Order: sequence, then structure tokens, then C-alpha cells
Amino acid sequence: MAINYLDRKIATLDDINVNSRKVILRIDINSPIDPNTGEIIDDTRFRAHVETVKTLVDGGAAVVIISHQGRPTGKDFVRLDKHARLLGELLDREVDYIPDIIGPAAIKRISELGRGELLLLDNTRILSEDYIEADPETHARSIMVQTLAGLFDYYVNDAFATAHRSQASIVGFPLVMPGVAGRVMEKEVRILGRITSREERPKVFVLGGAKVKDTVKVISHLVREGVADEILTTGLVSLLFLMVSGARIGKAKEILQKKVDEKTIHLARELIASGAPIRTPIDFYSEIDGGIELVDANNITGAPKDIGPSTLEYYSWKMSNAKIIVMRGPAGVIEDPRFRKGTRELVLQALRTGAFTVFGGGHFNAILAELPEEYRRRVGHISTGGGALLYFLAGKKLPALEALAHSYEKFFKR
Repeated sequence: MAINYLDRKIATLDDINVNSRKVILRIDINSPIDPNTGEIIDDTRFRAHVETVKTLVDGGAAVVIISHQGRPTGKDFVRLDKHARLLGELLDREVDYIPDIIGPAAIKRISELGRGELLLLDNTRILSEDYIEADPETHARSIMVQTLAGLFDYYVNDAFATAHRSQASIVGFPLVMPGVAGRVMEKEVRILGRITSREERPKVFVLGGAKVKDTVKVISHLVREGVADEILTTGLVSLLFLMVSGARIGKAKEILQKKVDEKTIHLARELIASGAPIRTPIDFYSEIDGGIELVDANNITGAPKDIGPSTLEYYSWKMSNAKIIVMRGPAGVIEDPRFRKGTRELVLQALRTGAFTVFGGGHFNAILAELPEEYRRRVGHISTGGGALLYFLAGKKLPALEALAHSYEKFFKR
């Protein structure tokens, strides 16, 4: 049944009958590519969409899948033939592929597609209009949408990871045909509602990573809306708040100067001055002359690379009574095994609390994969879209969801 998004409705797969219908399905299987072999090295996003594809095929639909891969001129900007093969392996059924999107070959193959068959079109970003940010009305008039829309009965968007983009394959189709959320999108929207509701308190947000400007905007929105009971900062985000509080942050200051502008610094200073529940680390493990030393957070020497034991104890206590814990961004430089412990221990503590835990960003997939099964079973939700999650938590509307809500009002509302 329809789901709520900012007091608007979005239709789901349960609202449509796809038997003997043609469906165009937008997923996000944009994945890391080995630059030497061209092979896909992480199938996480493929696995996420399996349920949606099976639901459509088992329901008797003929399904045409579209997705992008990489950015034009990038080393990971490739065709999707290998994506079709991998998706087929995970589904245990054939996924046909055609190196075309809107040309005669694609149109002919779509028209021939039968009940229960799957076809993957080529990388949508081969078409420049699917790499341009524009309003939905403009994209609804794009060549891609105008060429393909008339060939289908329904549009299904399951690509939450690109929900913050306003591109043709994301926002154009729902304006001209019935558009619904797939299973991944549906679950993500339900989780967003749960995170931002004023129920299930206390809510604790553990925010770190390198996207400092975006994360400060998120913190500002959470504070303004009264959503968060505690905001535990780590990584470069925490170093910014320490700096504006008067701490000496060592070599991290040079990195921060490249990451933030005066506006972000001013906002961070205002947030601290407001008395918002923003917590900063007590200690760090810092790299000094090739070695590792534990340093005080107020007087950092060297390059801080991970949170220390006193911070872990303090943050663990802050999380202990939480009903919902949202974690976004690592606590340290987890690419280096020496600085992985802080993130891992925070994840373990979050899972020990019994709170509903939400993890945003690909960094956590690797951390969670290392944990014993007893802990992995406690995970509430792993978001498929770190960027989209940040965008939403910063108080911004997601174009993909806005388009689906418009589609509901135009094609489903009674």
C-alpha cells in the first residue's frame, strides 16, 4: 500500500497489478570497477534490488531495467554487459542485455519482450540528458522519457542511492506515467520517516566521515527540528567542532581548511554556542613521526586518525539508552587497519544497546561483514544511499520522491 513521504503519498508495488504488463525499472547498480580488469568488485547494490526484480517477474511483468554506471570520462564509466551477467547470476535467471537505450534496436527488443522476461538497457549516462540536473518538467520532455514512456505501463523507481538527483531517468518518467516505489525505495522511505519522527526517543546520531560541509548542514537541521537527543561527532566533523571550541587540532587543521569554507565554520561555531547536544571526542590516536600516540582532544599533536578509548567509553554511555541510533561516516581512517578500531567498536556498541540501528554509507558494509553473525542479526537497516540519506537529514526534499508523490496525485489518487 501507499507510503507516506513528508505528508504526501507514494504508491508501491502493492498498488499495481503487473501481470502481462510492461514495466520500466530504475535501479542503482553503480558499483566499484577494477580499473585493470573492468570487473565489478562489489555486488552489494545488485543484491539489494533482487527482491524488487523477483516481485515484478513473478507477478508476470515484462521488465526493462535501466541504471547508470560511473561518470562520463571516468575509469568506471563502462557499458553494462557485465552488470547484466552478474544480475542474472544473483536472480538465477537470464537477464538479456542490449548496448542501446533509445535507438531502434532497443525499441524493437522492448516491443518483443514477453511476460517474465528481463532486459537491461545500456548505461543511461551515455545520454547526456541523464547526467544533467534539471527540473522534472524539463526532464519529462527529454528524448529519453518521450521515446520510452509510451512503451510501458508502469515506471518503478528502486534507486534510493540516486534519489537526491534530479535527472531524466529519476524524475522524468513519473510525470508522464504511473510511477511507484520498488521494495528498496519503499523500505528506505519508511526508515526515513522513523528516523525523523518525534517518537521512539532518545535518538542518537553518530556522525563522522570526510563530508564535513554536508554533515554540518545535517547537524544544523537535526538541532533546528529537535530530532536528535544526542549528536556524537567523529572524524573530520568532530575536529571542526573541536577547532571552533578553541582546541588545538594539529595537522588536521590543514586538511580542514581544504574541506570547509567560512560559512561552514561560522555555522559550526553558532551550533556550539547554542548549547545543542553536540558531543566531541575526548582523545584520539594520532600518527606522529610514523608512530601512533594517544593524544588529548584539546591539544592534538600530529595527525589524528581515530578516536581513543576514553571517547569510546563516553560515546558508549551516551548510546546506552537510545531507542534509535543512526550512524553515518567512519570514526577514523578505516582504510588503514591501524585506525579501524574506533569505528568497529562504535558499531558493536550500537548493536549491543538493542536500539534500532541505521547505518548510512558504504564504509559500514565492510565493518559489519567482519562481525560475528550474532551482531549482524541485530542490524536494523543499512541504507543503500549515503548521499541521499545525508541530503534528507539536512532537511532537503529528495527529487525522486517528490516525482513519485506527484505521480501518485496524478495517476493513483481517488
